[in-house]
Amino acid sequence: MTETTMQEGIEEGIIDSRPTGFMADLREFWSYFSENRGAVIGLFFFIAVVLIAVLANIIAPHLPNEQFRDALLQPPFWQTGGDARFLLGTDAIGRDMLSRLIYGSRYSLFIGCIVVSISLVVGVILGLMAGFFRGRVDTFIMRIMDVVLAFPSLLLALVLVAILGPSLINAMVAIAIVQQPHYVRLTRAAVMTEMTKDYVTAARVIGVKSLRLMFITILPNCMAPLIVQAALSFSTAILDAAALGFLGMGAQPPTPEWGTMLAEAREFILRAWWVVTFPGVAILTTVLAINLMGDGLRDALDPKLKRS
Repeated sequence: MTETTMQEGIEEGIIDSRPTGFMADLREFWSYFSENRGAVIGLFFFIAVVLIAVLANIIAPHLPNEQFRDALLQPPFWQTGGDARFLLGTDAIGRDMLSRLIYGSRYSLFIGCIVVSISLVVGVILGLMAGFFRGRVDTFIMRIMDVVLAFPSLLLALVLVAILGPSLINAMVAIAIVQQPHYVRLTRAAVMTEMTKDYVTAARVIGVKSLRLMFITILPNCMAPLIVQAALSFSTAILDAAALGFLGMGAQPPTPEWGTMLAEAREFILRAWWVVTFPGVAILTTVLAINLMGDGLRDALDPKLKRS
């Protein structure tokens, strides 16, 4: 094709003249993502939470379990009887609420990362096997997933933690098992769609082995919905872990995990509002920010929602 013909094709819209490459893809992603103002706000808030968690040792005014016996149930500094040393007050045994909230962000992010990693990896492998091999393998895997989905998620997590024993690690394993079917079903559906396309047929014709075909050829084209699901599952994992901690089946005292802090403060809800309100607000805002960010990822990665 001559240069004149190419120029004519570009002018007529026959040839796509848009830039390509990683930076071009990144700019396109950000253009779609930034159209959702809520997603941008959620992203910046999530980045702030990550920075707070990473810099907790520097930011926190006190250690999370340091007790001040002369300041039991001290109110926030702006209330009568408050102390500037404890900006958000103290709990029933004199621990600084702000410091515990800051250190608690580490546990929440840790829970989200571990749960999403376990459920994503195992779910993708099972979903790839079900969508690629079909037949009995598909039926066996999907019937197990249907059984898991038949139970209420929190109830099943409670049962699993009761069997394994109350602890933060067991709570994360239980939540990962509960979330796994969503990844399996998403991956299976995406693989079944990709299997009908010409590039998969061409790869089979030239003799590409099954493992390479599954993980190198097909899987990268199935990642968009999985990334969105991972973002939304991150917030669900934080909520479920907080619920298990509140019920005494997750992180155990004196761990400064937000759900456990709520559980410890139940009896003071009427006379010390701050020991219940601030952990609840931390859970609410973090989960909301991650959900808003997940909506933005869906808008940016789902081709059906993009402008032509």
